[in-house]
Amino acid sequence: MSSLIGLILLVTYGGGAWKFWSGFNQTNFSRSFANKARLSLLWPFLLASSKSYRQNFRKALKG
Repeated sequence: MSSLIGLILLVTYGGGAWKFWSGFNQTNFSRSFANKARLSLLWPFLLASSKSYRQNFRKALKG
């Protein structure tokens, strides 16, 4: 059961990172590769803690 939960969390994390990575050009963040990678990998923490990141995350998902 715990392996199933872990798999679901991993798929959710990967899917969120992929969607943000794909729509990154729609955001207001600087276009550097390092910034894109950092923001894509840290998306769950930033989504929970930053209002401006949440707004840009929504833009990336629509893009």
